Amino acid sequence: MIKSLHCLSLYVPNLEVGKDFYSCMGLTPHSEKQSYVFRCEGKNQDQLRLIQGKKKEIAWVTWSTNLEGLNRIKDNLRTHQIKPHDPKHESQFCTSSPNDIWLRDPDGTLLQIIVANTAEQIRTAVKLNHPGDVFKRVGIRGAPNRQVDSRPRKLGHILKFTPDVNRLVDFYTTILGMKLSDRIGEKELAFLRCSGDSDHHTLALALSDAVGLHHSSWEMGNLDQMQLCAQRLIDAGYQDCWGVGRHIYGSNYFHYIRDPWGGLCELFWDIDFIGEHSEWTVEVADAHGSSLHENLFQWATSLPPDDFLRNFEKVSHVT
Repeated sequence: MIKSLHCLSLYVPNLEVGKDFYSCMGLTPHSEKQSYVFRCEGKNQDQLRLIQGKKKEIAWVTWSTNLEGLNRIKDNLRTHQIKPHDPKHESQFCTSSPNDIWLRDPDGTLLQIIVANTAEQIRTAVKLNHPGDVFKRVGIRGAPNRQVDSRPRKLGHILKFTPDVNRLVDFYTTILGMKLSDRIGEKELAFLRCSGDSDHHTLALALSDAVGLHHSSWEMGNLDQMQLCAQRLIDAGYQDCWGVGRHIYGSNYFHYIRDPWGGLCELFWDIDFIGEHSEWTVEVADAHGSSLHENLFQWATSLPPDDFLRNFEKVSHVT
């Protein structure tokens, strides 16, 4: 039923600090009702909203579907006796149309379900040459100038901390129609995708003793752009975290950068794509001992840092 991750809204303790970080990453901001809303250049769709708050945390997550999907979600809510949430009691920023559904997941995270099509990215894709395929780039140098356009193309997924991964897997698959793609451990990590054609995961869940956002993930045009974007952030003084590397589950290349509040933004490229009718077998990887960290990556220039799965939102940050 859920067709796409539409937009992520965050509370942050300092709007200007947040604006500087995401602008440096390459998102395009505009001011709206005492908040900042960001888009990826070439994609006519809000992807991130920053709202003034006491600390950094998820304000709400907006998911999109079609009218049929919306009605099925309404039926599921009635069947499971889940009451929609009234956004008027939440925030002045929770603007919506009459058809939108607002509800909370079992962790209390606020969700907005809207009827909308996913905006296409109109920026030209990078032409790649690789063995066994017709050459896409002929008579043109492949190594880019360092000033090449290295801005995110879309918000790809979020990874959320939860005290009960299995409870949330059940909620998002049963109520919202998402599908389980893979797991690491029986309770440690789960990767969920949207119904229909979807990236390997648009929502990932990681075990913690508190709710929080581990990272938002932003799709880049190729490996060069991913690394040039990461380097731009590092050169601006933001903290490098982990990468470059390649994940096992999702298969995407990655580079993680710390945001100003200790959380993470992932820049990624080349994630697995699963069609609605694709045959796909869920793998459950080992999570005992060091296996949990080992199954986070196929290869990387370094091991994941010890605090990679730390929930920084448990700590109050003031910036």
